[in-house]
Order: sequence, then C-alpha cells, then structure tokens
Amino acid sequence: MNERWRIAFAYFLVCSIWGSTWLFIKIGLETVTPILAAGLRFLVASAVLYPLIRFRGVTIPRAREAQKMYWLISLTAFSVPYGLVYWGEQFIPSGLASVLFTVYPFAVALFSQLFLPSEKMTSWKTAGIIVGFLGIVVIFSNDLHTADSGALWGMGAVILSAVLQAYSVILIKKFGRTIDPMVTTFVPILYGAFVLFAASIFFENYAQVHFTASTVLSIFYLGIFGTVVTFVSYFWLLKRVEAVILSLTSFITPVIAVILGVIVLSEELSPRILAGAAIVLAGILLANGGETKKWITRIMD
Repeated sequence: MNERWRIAFAYFLVCSIWGSTWLFIKIGLETVTPILAAGLRFLVASAVLYPLIRFRGVTIPRAREAQKMYWLISLTAFSVPYGLVYWGEQFIPSGLASVLFTVYPFAVALFSQLFLPSEKMTSWKTAGIIVGFLGIVVIFSNDLHTADSGALWGMGAVILSAVLQAYSVILIKKFGRTIDPMVTTFVPILYGAFVLFAASIFFENYAQVHFTASTVLSIFYLGIFGTVVTFVSYFWLLKRVEAVILSLTSFITPVIAVILGVIVLSEELSPRILAGAAIVLAGILLANGGETKKWITRIMD
C-alpha cells in the first residue's frame, strides 16, 4: 500500500471510530462518574499500548525536554480535555456535544496561523471550515436547543476541550516530529490516567458507581479503539498532513455518528441530514483546494 492510500485509510479509520465515541461515552456515564470513566479509558489504553511498544522495540525518550512535552500533551490533549468532555456530556445530548466540538478546526486554524509559519491559512481552507461547520449545524439543527440551565456549563466544557486539543495538536506538530506516534500517545495518556484518578478521588462520589456489561464494554471500546487506534493513527497522520486539513475530521465524525445511528439503531435518514452531509463534504473539498482541483482534473482527463 503506497503512502497516499495509507494516509486515506488512516484518515477514514480515525473518522469512523471517533464517530462512534460520543455514543459510547454517553453509555459509560449511565453508571460511572465522568472523571473516573475517562481515567479508566486511558488506563486501558496504556495497558494495551505498552506491550506493543516493547514488542516493536520503540525507544521512549526520557530526557527532561521529552518529559516536559509529555506533560504538556497530557494536560492539553488528554486529562483536562477529556475530563471536560465526559463531565459536559452529563448535561447535554451527544449530538449537541459533537456540534460544539466542531469549534476544533477554527481553533486549529488560529493556532496554526500563529505558530506554524509553513501552514498558513488560505482562502480555500477558510471557506472549507466555514462551509463544513454550516453542514454540521444543518444536520443537528434539531438538537441545538436545551432547556436545562446546567447545560450551559456542559456546552462551555466541550468548547474549552476543543480549544485545548487544538493547541495540543499544534504543539505536537511543531515539537513532536521526532517522537514515535505510539510514544506520543502512551506516555501522555498514562500521565493523564493518574491525573484523572487523582481528580476523581477528590471531586467525585462513588456511592452510585457500579459496573454493568455495557459500561465495561464502553470503557474497553473507548480505551482500545477510541484511544489507541485513533490517536496513534492521528499522530501518525499529523507528520504527513497539514494540521488544519487533519482537524476537519471533527466535521466528518458527526456525519459518521448519524450514519451509524441509521445502520445500527434504524434511525431515520432525513433530507435534512443528507443535505447537511453534502455540505460537509463540500466544505472538506473546498478546504483541500489545490488537491481537489487536481483530483477533478484527473477525472475529467
């Protein structure tokens, strides 16, 4: 498989799996407190990744600069952002959460403009982000209202999570090029698990916590597929794809979530959803600008 197809497959894999994670987070929150659930997810992911790293003989840099990098990634990509997402989803529907998270490409675009001189914003990227966002709003227009006053805090938590993760991506893009994607995932999520467990002990009440089959399935699915597979793939892609283009996965994942709802839960595929998905696709094609023109020219020839 050549490099282009590997990139396309990894991009598809990330979008497909992350499209299902909002639902699995919601399932896990039925019987487990949010910060504890996020910590368990990362503990499972760490336990899976470490043997893989040893098996592949990958070196884990241990210098002070590397440790500083791990902690920054842990706090901006994993522990704090995922604690916020899990906490926020107690108060808002998963569909609304996925819409709010589409702030992510806008934040990546801003940070990219500030910190990545080689990846400046273009009119194509700007137009693509705006059009893609409008498509997501069309798809989830029926979910954009909530009567719960506490939901405002939940909405703010998801938006703050998106901004933090956007900063983390730029951080990794700028300073983490030499670190293996498995290491970039493993060490920060291990640190993140301990941070989340400590926060859970201090702030959460375990009186109502109990583990059902669906809760355990949720934790393991999110740990193995929603963390190990996706983040290793994402950080691998980050070495090969511009940060803004890669951030558009957050527009695709809600569409995947809707498709899964139609296939698995027999939900209705309305004209509004089809229109929104078409707008999202148009936005992604716009953001890719030159590559899209080359692709169309190749088809026309």
